[in-house]
Amino acid sequence: MAMNWTSIAAIYVLFWVMSAFIVLPIGLRTPDEVDGHVVGRGHADSAPVNFRPMLVAKRATVLAAVLFGLYYANYALGWFTVEDINFFDAPVKDLGY
Repeated sequence: MAMNWTSIAAIYVLFWVMSAFIVLPIGLRTPDEVDGHVVGRGHADSAPVNFRPMLVAKRATVLAAVLFGLYYANYALGWFTVEDINFFDAPVKDLGY
């Protein structure tokens, strides 16, 4: 069973955004954790002093690729279906896909 390339791109983007939020706080340090010195006026005490957006993007890309790979493998091979997670025996509608 194949998926359209537009669906692949849209689902990967969703995984990438979710992954970016997951990896965003990894490795960040506040001024209190580093040396207690706030960089300048307008810099919040809770703002990170070592924010590296390219590193966050790389980590998010790797995590999104892994998660999307698992998603696509499940889509193609049918490891888990709606029937597998239907705990209350509710009728499952066939959408005809």
